[in-house]
Amino acid sequence: MVRRIAAAALALVLSAAGSPAQQPASPVPLLPAAAPRSFEAEPLPPLAPAPAPEMPRSPRPLREAKITPPAAAAPEGPPSAANATARIFCEQPVTVRLADRESVPERYRGFVGMWSDAAWTPQLCAALIVEHVAPDGTARIKYAFGPMGSPRGSGARGPGGVLDGTGVVRDGELRFQNSDGSQFAFRPLYSDLDGHLTTPQGQSFQAIFKKTL
Repeated sequence: MVRRIAAAALALVLSAAGSPAQQPASPVPLLPAAAPRSFEAEPLPPLAPAPAPEMPRSPRPLREAKITPPAAAAPEGPPSAANATARIFCEQPVTVRLADRESVPERYRGFVGMWSDAAWTPQLCAALIVEHVAPDGTARIKYAFGPMGSPRGSGARGPGGVLDGTGVVRDGELRFQNSDGSQFAFRPLYSDLDGHLTTPQGQSFQAIFKKTL
């Protein structure tokens, strides 16, 4: 029994002496064995231009730029009262300023002038002055009206007046409307004007306006 124990102990000692010593475990590398990939240089985006430094203001006042305005359009009709004429229509004084015929489009020249000696009724006198007609057909007019045959200074005059306003020439006819709704239309008739009046009540009147000037 003692021999068996001794033999086993001897065999254990011999086996330990004959086996190589245990090697420590290899450390796990932190990086792969392959060489790390090199990064290629990439161009950087251009930098935004730095704001220009603010220049100090000059102590001298800046000179304002002179702007030449466009030439003003010539006023329609006469620019002054040099060609103004005082006339009497329907027993009333009227100041007339006729435009130079050369300043009126040719197709409208037949309407420019003074037209009088007209009567819508035996009691109502009328006269028309067309001072100017623009290229778009807009006419500057004066319309005089009053009672027929009232002696001046008698104090028996009825309603009358002189209206300043504008009309329009369309299709060879001058048209305008009074503030009370009365509508007027005039067409050339030889050297005169054939006038038509329509009242707000629908009454129609016709009269020939004789060319005075």
